[in-house]
Amino acid sequence: MGQGFSPRGEKGRFVLPSDFRADVRDASEGQRILCIDKHHRLPCLVGFGLSRTQQFAADIDREEDKALRLGLDFDRDMRAAQLYGFHRASFDDSGRFVLPDHLAELGQVEDGLFFQGGGTQITIWNPRILLEMGPGWEAAQAGCRAKMADLAKGKRK
Repeated sequence: MGQGFSPRGEKGRFVLPSDFRADVRDASEGQRILCIDKHHRLPCLVGFGLSRTQQFAADIDREEDKALRLGLDFDRDMRAAQLYGFHRASFDDSGRFVLPDHLAELGQVEDGLFFQGGGTQITIWNPRILLEMGPGWEAAQAGCRAKMADLAKGKRK
């Protein structure tokens, strides 16, 4: 739950906002591990704790059943590769972590990341892309603009 913004820091590191650190650590069995991958549908990245992987097999079964009911093709192997192919990013007590280049490319990451809570996962956005999203994203867009403005105010002090 929550929102946060992190500019790209020294050595290309980002910071997992404090709103998320304890939950991610708890969801990773006490380890400071943020699992990161490309979102399967949205133009952003997704982050979650290790415990989320316990739901993957049931998610695949549910998606396959739905596809079969609708008469659609479903590739179990591809979906499993999508779900289980995430990167495990360690973060320190301050939340700093390194985003691998391949994920930065997939997420079109530039100078900052906006983190939006989403229940069992966090969506991680390039702010420019989030601000271009259509209807339904107004609250996240407003939160992103506010977090970026707060950061700008802090730099001017």
